[in-house]
Amino acid sequence: MTELFLSGIVVWLAGAMASLALWRQPSAARRVGCGTALGGSLLVLVGSAAAIFSGSSAGISLPFGNPVFSWAIRLDPLSAYFNVTLAALAAAVSLYSFGYLRAMEGRRNLGAFGFFFNLLLLSLALVFSASNAFFFLVAWEVMALMSYCLISFEHEKKGTRNAGVLFLIMSHAGTGLLLIAFLVLASASGSLDFSSFHLLASRLTPLQQGTVFLLFLFGFGVKAGLVPVHIWLPKAHPVAPSNVSALMSGIVIKTGIYGMARVFFDFYGPPPLWMGTLVLGLGVASALLGVLYALMENDLKRLLAWSSIENIGIILMGFGAALMFRSLGYANLAALALIAALYHTFNHTMFKGLLFLGAGSVVQATHTRNMERMGGLIRHMPVTALCFLVGAVAISGLPPLNGFVSEWLTYQALLAGFGTTHSLTRLMFPIAGSLLALTAALAAACFVKAFAIPFLALPRSEEAADAQEVSFPMRTGMAVLALGCVALGLGATWFVRVFDPITQQALGVRASSALVTARGLALSPGTAHGGTISTVGIALFFLLAGAAFALPLAMRWRRRSVSGPAWDCGLPGLTDDNEYTATAFSKPLRMIFSALYRPRREIQAEYEVSPYYPSAIRFESEIEPTFEKHLYDPLRQWIMAVANRMKGIQAGSINLYLAYIFITLILLLLFGVRA
Repeated sequence: MTELFLSGIVVWLAGAMASLALWRQPSAARRVGCGTALGGSLLVLVGSAAAIFSGSSAGISLPFGNPVFSWAIRLDPLSAYFNVTLAALAAAVSLYSFGYLRAMEGRRNLGAFGFFFNLLLLSLALVFSASNAFFFLVAWEVMALMSYCLISFEHEKKGTRNAGVLFLIMSHAGTGLLLIAFLVLASASGSLDFSSFHLLASRLTPLQQGTVFLLFLFGFGVKAGLVPVHIWLPKAHPVAPSNVSALMSGIVIKTGIYGMARVFFDFYGPPPLWMGTLVLGLGVASALLGVLYALMENDLKRLLAWSSIENIGIILMGFGAALMFRSLGYANLAALALIAALYHTFNHTMFKGLLFLGAGSVVQATHTRNMERMGGLIRHMPVTALCFLVGAVAISGLPPLNGFVSEWLTYQALLAGFGTTHSLTRLMFPIAGSLLALTAALAAACFVKAFAIPFLALPRSEEAADAQEVSFPMRTGMAVLALGCVALGLGATWFVRVFDPITQQALGVRASSALVTARGLALSPGTAHGGTISTVGIALFFLLAGAAFALPLAMRWRRRSVSGPAWDCGLPGLTDDNEYTATAFSKPLRMIFSALYRPRREIQAEYEVSPYYPSAIRFESEIEPTFEKHLYDPLRQWIMAVANRMKGIQAGSINLYLAYIFITLILLLLFGVRA
C-alpha cells in the first residue's frame, strides 16, 4: 500500500529530474515527462485505492529533519481518497499531454515543462498526505510555485504574466493565514503533528475557535476559489496551457477542499452552529455567482473557470450542511452531506478535467478561445464533440451521469435538514436547496451555450472551417475521463460504499447502508419507507426511449438517398451571419440580472452616404467586475497609499538603520523581561 504510493512519488521525482536533463531534446523530454507522470499516477492510484479499501492508516517518517520539523506522511482514508482523485485525473492528463505537447516541440522548453509538471503532481500528493503542519506548508508552497511556473509557461504574453503574479500574491496571502492558524494550534498542543490537533480546536476558547476557523476557511478558500477570495481563478486558468488548466481546476483547487475537510472534521469536534451556517452561506453565494458570471463569458476556458467556482460552492454547501448537522447532533445526516460533498469533489475533477481537455483540443484546432470565432466543429472534431458533450451533461447535473448523483445527494441532505430543528436556522436548508436548484438550471443553460456555440451551426471563421480532429493520445485522455463520468454515475450504489471509512474516521458512523438499497439509492435515507432511484434504470430508460425515437428515423433515412439543405425560413441561404451568437444567447439573463452585472454597451455606426444606410456597425458590451471594482481596487489603493507613506523610513542613512535596530533590541528586551 504505502510502498506503491512511495514508488509513485519516486517516479514523479525521477521524471522531473530526467525531463530537466533532456531540455535540449524536446521530443525525448516530452515522452519522458509524460511517461513518468503517467507511471507515477498509476502507482499512486493503486496504492491510495488500497488504503481506502483497507480502512486503516499507515504513516512514514522520512529519515531526516528533527522532532519539531519532521517530514512525515500518513495515508488515512481521507488523504487516500484525495490522492485517488489526483491520480485518476493526472493519468488522463498525462495521456492527453503526449499529443498536446507535440505542437510545442521546438517552440517551448518541454524539459522545463516536464520538470514543473511532475513536481506539481508530487507536491499535490504530499499536500494530501502530510501529517505534520511544517511538512504540509512546505509541500503547499512547492505546489504554489510549480503552479505559478506552469500558469506562466507562455510568459511572453502580458496577460499571462499578470495572471501568474496575481495567483502568486493570492496564494501567499492564503498561506499567511494558514501559518497563523497552525501556529495557534501548535502553541496549544505543543506539537506540529496533525495527530496532536485532533479535536484540539474545540477545546480552545470561543474567541480562539472562531479566529482559527476563519483563518483556515479563508486561507484554504483562496486556493479553492471561494467567493470573495476567488479573483485569481478566472484570470489564471484560461491563460495556462490547457492540460495545466485541467489540473488546476480539477485538482489544485481541491487542495483547499481537502484542507477544509481535514480541519472541519478532524481538528474540530461538533462546532458552533454559526460555523456551518457561514460555510453553507458562502457555498450558496459561490455557486450562484460562479454560474451567473460563467453565463456571460464568450471565452470558452474562462467560462469553465467561473464554472469551477460554482462547483466549489456546491461542495461547500455539503460541508456547511454537514457541520450544521454535526452541531445539532445528527451524525447520519452529517455523513450524508459529507458524502455528497466528497462525491461531488471527485465528480467535478472528472467532468471539469474532461471539459478543459476538450476546450484545449478546440483551442489547438481553431487557435482561439473566443466562442464567437468557432462553430460547426462537430463535423470536423466528432470525438472531441462527443467527449465535451458528456462533460457538459455531467456538469449540468443531468441523469444518469455522475454530476446528477452528487447534486441529488446534496439536495437530499438539504431537504432532510428542514426537520432537524425548530429554530429559524432550519430555514437555511430549504433556501439553500432552492438556490441550488436555480444554480443547476443556470448551469444547464450555461453548458447548452458552451456546447452549441462552438460545435453546432456553421463555422464563423476560417480557422473553425479548417479545424481537424486532434491526435489519438489527446482523444484517449478525453475518453478516459468521459468513461469515468459514466461509470461514476451508473455505479453510484457501489461507489457510495467507498465513503464508509471516511465517514467513520470523520464522524464515527457508516452511512452507506442507509443510502443504498437493493433497488438503488434511497429517496429518504435512514427511513423505513420511501422510494428509490436507480441511475442504471434511468440510463436504460433513456436508451430505450432513444432507440424508440431513432429507429423510425433510421428506417426512413435508409429509404431516402437524397439529402437537402436545412430549412432556412425561406431565405436564399444560411450563412454564419444568421447564427445565434454567444452574446445573444446570454442577453436575456444579462437583462434579468442587470442589477448584478451592471452591463454597459456601446454601439457605433459608420456612414458613407446616408445616416439611414450604415456601412458598418461596431458593438461593444461588457459587465462590471463587481469584486475587483468594489473590493480589491479600493484595497489595492489603500495598500499603495500606506506603502508610499512608509517610504519615508527608508532614508538611505546607515545611522538611521542602526537606530532602528537599537530600538528594536530594546523593545525585545523589555518584552522578554515582562514575559
